[in-house]
Formats: sequence, C-alpha cells, structure tokens
Amino acid sequence: MVKTVLITGATSGIGKATAELFAENGFRLILCGRRTERLERLKEKLSGNTQVHILSFDVRDRKAVFDAIDSLPDDFSKIDILINNAGNAHGLDPIDKGNIDDWDAMLDINVKGLLYVSKAVIPQMVERKSGHIINIGSIAGKEVYPKGNVYCASKYAVDALNQSMRIDLNPYGIRVGAVNPGAAETEFSNVRFKGDDERADNVYKGFDPLTPMDIAETILFVVTRPAHVNIPDLVVTPTAQASATIWNKNL
Repeated sequence: MVKTVLITGATSGIGKATAELFAENGFRLILCGRRTERLERLKEKLSGNTQVHILSFDVRDRKAVFDAIDSLPDDFSKIDILINNAGNAHGLDPIDKGNIDDWDAMLDINVKGLLYVSKAVIPQMVERKSGHIINIGSIAGKEVYPKGNVYCASKYAVDALNQSMRIDLNPYGIRVGAVNPGAAETEFSNVRFKGDDERADNVYKGFDPLTPMDIAETILFVVTRPAHVNIPDLVVTPTAQASATIWNKNL
C-alpha cells in the first residue's frame, strides 16, 4: 500500500531532500511551503516518480493551515506520515540585545506552526488508530549555547512536544519521533544571518557538515521500520561536532 506523506518546509534544505528521497521510494507526497514557484518546480520534478500535491501556506497562519489541509483531494486526504520540518533561526544575539521580531518569528514558526499543522492532521490518525509523526528538532533543543537563547528555547519546546505527543498518542498506536540535526549546511545560516552569505559560509568552514540528504536518509530509515518499532529520538551530528559548542575543525 502506498503511504501518503505530508512534509512542511519542503521548498529547500532538509524538506526538499526528504521529498526527493521519498519520491524515489514510492511515497505519495503532499509538499507544503510558502514559496509557490519552488513548490511547483519540485512537483514537476518529482511527479515522474510518484503522485504529488502541493499546498502553499505559511505555518504561522492558523486559518491558512487548516484551510489547506481541509482542501486536500480524496487521493491525498489520508495522511499516513507527517514530517514537521518547517522551522527557522533568526539572529544570533545575546538576550539583552535580541530583536523581538526575531523572537516572534522563531516561536511562531518553530512552535506554534508545528502545533497548528499537527492539530490539523492528528485527528484523522487518531480516528484510524495509525500514523507516524516525525518532528525535526535540533541539537539546540538538547543543549543551549551562547546567543542561542530564544532559538534554543523554541527547539527545547519541540523536544517537549515530541515527548508529549508520544505519550498522548500512544493509546492510538501512533508512532512519534524526532530527528535532531547538528550542523547541516542548508539555508539555515543564511536566514539566521539575514542574507549575509559570507558569515553563513564561515559557519561550515574547516569541517564536513551534514547535508540535507544525510537527514533525509535518517528520516526514511525511521519511517520504514516495522510497525512494532518506534524510534523516539535521534541526534545526528557531523563527525567533527562533539556538542553544540565543541568542534574539531581540522578534519
């Protein structure tokens, strides 16, 4: 039976790589994001391998989230796997100099957006007593680091929600787990540093960072375990990264 997978933040980075890998493996895809043109190009690219439906909305917009999920055609309406991937970091400032707009953006996308999408999808999983939810967290949700403050707080919230979801949904046979990347070379740093490409590039100098496909392959492994197996929580780092703040940049 072909499973239907909904992926948020599918237009770049980990979300895009996951969409590409899952298409190769025959999953039916619902790809979500804000950038409609990118979604359309990705749909065109992947439709040769599988059925693809796109939903263009901002996870921060509660009404848009529920309207989009409600609009799914019959062929895509049964969501077997939800991958809560949408998330961002904005700024890297000490708490006393933080930008409140940046704080709002991180909490709205990383926490409230994850909750909105989950709330729109979970009831059908509960009704069927089956489903699998993967929450994309971060090493920043396991240990704080200087100037990480609100971003770390948002990812600690994802960690707590992942654990809570797993407990609350356990009676329904719904599997819940998180994949928490360390340093992965995506648009993450470009967004955090607001388009300062040189500063973003410096983050990954001197070592081999994770690639989006590294995380996509991890997600695929998790969701393809037998039905009696759940992987609740994984942290994935480059070999050069021992913790959020300790690196061997000579590798």
